[in-house]
Amino acid sequence: MDIRPDINLLIQKGIISQEQVDKAREESAKTGLPIEKSLERLGFISEVDIAKIAADSIGVPFINLTDYLIDAEAIKLVPEALAKKFKAVPIFKIGDSLTVAMADPRDIAAIDEIRLKSKVGIIEPVISTVDMIQKVIDQYYGAIGSAEELVKGLTKEKMEERLKGTKGLAEIAEDAPIVKLVSLIIMQAVKDKASDVHIEPAEDKVLVRYRIDGILHEVQKIPKHLQSALASRVKVMARMDIAETRNPQDGRIQLKMENKDLDLRVSSFPTINGENLVLRILDKSSVLMGLAELGFAGKDLKNFDKLIRRPNGIILVTGPTGSGKTTTLYAALSTINSIEKNIITIEDPVEYEIPLIRQTQVNPKAGLTFANGLRSILRQDPDIIMVGEIRDKETAEIAIQASLTGHLVFSTLHTNDAPGALTRLIDMGIEPFLIASSITGILAQRLVRVICPKCKEKYTPSDEVMHDLGLKEKVELYRGKGCMHCKETGFSGRVGIFELLLMNEEIKNLVTAKASSGDIKKKALAQGMTTLYEDGMEKIKSGVTTAEEMLRVTEEV
Repeated sequence: MDIRPDINLLIQKGIISQEQVDKAREESAKTGLPIEKSLERLGFISEVDIAKIAADSIGVPFINLTDYLIDAEAIKLVPEALAKKFKAVPIFKIGDSLTVAMADPRDIAAIDEIRLKSKVGIIEPVISTVDMIQKVIDQYYGAIGSAEELVKGLTKEKMEERLKGTKGLAEIAEDAPIVKLVSLIIMQAVKDKASDVHIEPAEDKVLVRYRIDGILHEVQKIPKHLQSALASRVKVMARMDIAETRNPQDGRIQLKMENKDLDLRVSSFPTINGENLVLRILDKSSVLMGLAELGFAGKDLKNFDKLIRRPNGIILVTGPTGSGKTTTLYAALSTINSIEKNIITIEDPVEYEIPLIRQTQVNPKAGLTFANGLRSILRQDPDIIMVGEIRDKETAEIAIQASLTGHLVFSTLHTNDAPGALTRLIDMGIEPFLIASSITGILAQRLVRVICPKCKEKYTPSDEVMHDLGLKEKVELYRGKGCMHCKETGFSGRVGIFELLLMNEEIKNLVTAKASSGDIKKKALAQGMTTLYEDGMEKIKSGVTTAEEMLRVTEEV
């Protein structure tokens, strides 16, 4: 390493002892090596220990590049020769500032030359080890470019040669071109703010699709001969069994990119054309939104805020998969979170980490299910409990008992509307009087895409759209023309549309009498409940979303 650590600081930190330093000095006298190299050679410290201490000494951050997802665009700013010369690699760029991992961040000449070559205003140096930097240079330089360019070099003949040789799939999965290809696919997905990456085998190719704002977009076609290597690389990263291709598997990849902690949940599923892979991208460093930012407005915002501040009862959020239920629950918990409350969750998976809240993830293989976890949580003296989902009668019964004994419980159900959640619980086998006694409110929701503010325009809808919306008089609505900012989609981001059912005596009486969800809905509407459709219409008229987008996720009532 080009920067020497403070030996006294190593001792003070308890990383090494004085006795080990004395032995290293004896070794140095024999070999002529610097003392830090002798300490490393004797196994008393690692190169990472040295780098961390050096970082403390000179006041710069230490970056572990082993699990850091490097920005390929940043790499292009610094020539390979310069990176090798100074043992320095760019890792990400924000604005006019380029962050560079260096073996010696005190090398002013290196920083000046990198700034001139990269044509940026500011170089932000961080420290890493020589070995980590060299691996990044080996991995990212030489074949940088688009995934398409990489694919062109990975011909069928080359892959067949590799497979015929001594290399198996496990070794091919570690080959630099395959590593780069998977890294580029993931990095582009993160940049495009995708929630999922789909790697889908077809008869003659492999499709890569990103789910962005709830819609799947095809981004690339990869030759069929790369399918096994691509799948093996993803499975190696996710610590899955690459030899098992006939049964579904689940895995997890943890990465860093541009100071973001990324958690990728990987699922493999066998199809007639090979293994289908889906990577769910969870950004743990994402800022949680407030209730108003989710799309709540007017009376629903006021009523829901009042509901989540009650001391007990069950609050359910319903909707299909991908409708933002968990995000709403996190926003609710963040709103009421305080040092005076003991909040515990059991989730599948934990998507965001919230300070002060004890969060647990289900682990069926270890016997930790929603029901078992909830039962144990009740022995932890909680005030508020969040259960990721009520999937069965046992979980529902424990949640109800928790609410009736003075706890506030949040959970989710898969139903199309708010009244449907009540009949769904009855179908599970829960006694109607228990449902009426414990449920305090039900929120149904959907997510609609928001019109891009950069290309938003007014237009007069067609007669067909007017009919679908139930509008009798011509009005001006809004849409996005499509621009570079929104990648020509006309949309940027998503917002919720909501239907909030508040339990009162009349609704409780209907539940106890086992009334249909249709009858419950009629009563709730008579009492002023805003439906998903009505909330969506308000967002159309105010220019938040489009008519087509709202009709895509809901239907006129």
